[in-house]
Formats: sequence, structure tokens, C-alpha cells
Amino acid sequence: MNRKIWVTYGAQKLREAGIDNPDGEAWYLFSHSFSLSREDYLFSMTAPVEDGEELERYKALLERRVTERIPLQYLTGTQDFMGYTFRVTPDVLIPRQDTECVIEAVVQGGYSHESILDVCTGSGCIAISLCLMLEPKICVGTDIDEKALEIAKENGRRLAPMVKFKKSDLFSGVEGSYDLIISNPPYIPTKDCMELMPEVKDHEPMLALDGKEDGLYFYRKLVREAPDYLNAGGTLVFEIGYDQGPAVKTMMEEAGFSSVKIKKDLAGLDRMVIGTLTEGEEDV
Repeated sequence: MNRKIWVTYGAQKLREAGIDNPDGEAWYLFSHSFSLSREDYLFSMTAPVEDGEELERYKALLERRVTERIPLQYLTGTQDFMGYTFRVTPDVLIPRQDTECVIEAVVQGGYSHESILDVCTGSGCIAISLCLMLEPKICVGTDIDEKALEIAKENGRRLAPMVKFKKSDLFSGVEGSYDLIISNPPYIPTKDCMELMPEVKDHEPMLALDGKEDGLYFYRKLVREAPDYLNAGGTLVFEIGYDQGPAVKTMMEEAGFSSVKIKKDLAGLDRMVIGTLTEGEEDV
């Protein structure tokens, strides 16, 4: 069989298993297995595929995707985000397009960004992307999980060596103050975690998903402590769940943040809350 037939075979196998985007995933698994670029494939779709290590790898990855529901990104070890390719493992959340909307809002918002802090950095995709796009003087990413930090550091060394990553339980290990603090904390209520699709609940790190009883636990802590680490007039940015905007907006306003806005993602769902620290509030 030729290359096109094998990709079609894979797509059918994934489709029968109820996998979303079977055509795209079959192509990515084939491309990964054969180290084949999109251009090479398009110009040689009818090239015969010989039995060998590459074909066996492809069939094995298809089988694991179908039977174990391992996410595509963990099988290939990479995920593209904001035009950059990040290494991902089951120790970090897979970067998603929803988060790209948050990054775009920050980049386009005109906020002061000489110094940036990314709390709950995971793969480092937020800190690294903002560093590459905004070129701050200081950019730091923190996470409580050492395995996640190793992935973030690996991505940083390859993409943005100036980003510093350090272990910290929210702000516990943070020093200094910043113009911009951004976080995509765990925000799924505990009771909802086991209702997630298998690719998420069985493979992505629960530490990065579980927002405790009502999903707002980490927002409360971050909002309460953030003024101690923000410069006057600094900006606090959160990614949120689709139904958490009003609650997070209220807690930020009560903590002294002004011009607090809820912004939507491409699907029209609430995706982020952004507010500015009122002058002098950091000393309260």
C-alpha cells in the first residue's frame, strides 16, 4: 500500500473508535512515524510503503490511540502553540487554542510588560510565548511540580533561554514584583474531573486540572496574594472556565483591581479575566 492508503487506513481506524479529527490525527501519527513533512507527503502520496520499523511504529501508535485513548500530543511528544513547537509529556497539560486567545489578548492589550510572571506554568508555553512576542526584560515561570518544570526548562532552553523557571507553590517562592502576572491555574471542580473525556482524565496531570470543590480555590489564593507581587498599575490575567467569569471578576474587584474585564474565546465563551491593580493597592 502507498502512503495515502496507509493514512486513510489510520483515519478509518480512528473514526471507528470515535476519535475527533481522525483524518488529521492519522496524518500526524504517520508523519511522526516516518519523519515526513507535509510537503514531502503531498508530493509523494503514491510512494509505496515498505514493511519496516516506521510502519510498525505507525501501527503501534494507532493502536495505543484507539485502545488507551492516549492523546495525540503525548504520542508524538509535541504540540504547536502560538507558532512555536513545545515538547509535552503526561507531566504537563497539553497547550490549547483557548489559551492562545489569552496570549493574543495580552499581546494586543498594550499592557506594561517589562517584567512578566507566569504562575502554574506547566509546559512553559505561556511564559515562553509572551517572552518571544513581547521581549520583556524579565520573564519568570513557576510551578509546584518538579517534573513539569523540567519540561518547561527544556522548552525554554530551546525556544527562549532568557525565561527563568523555578519551583513555587503559587507565590511561595516568588521574589520581587512584576508588571504583568498571568496564570492558567487548575479550575475544574473536583466532582467534574472524573466526568472529563478519557484523554484528559486518564492522561493529563490531575494536579493541573483539579480546582477543588468549586473550581475557584486557586483564584481566591492568587487574587489575595497577587497585589504583593504586582507593581502599581500592573495587570493580572487569568484563564478561566466558561462559567467562572463573574465570580473571578467580583473577587478581583473586591481585592482592589480596576477596569476588570471578562473576555471571550473564539467560540464566544468566557475565557479570561483581566484587571489592573489600582495605584497604591500593593501596599495595603
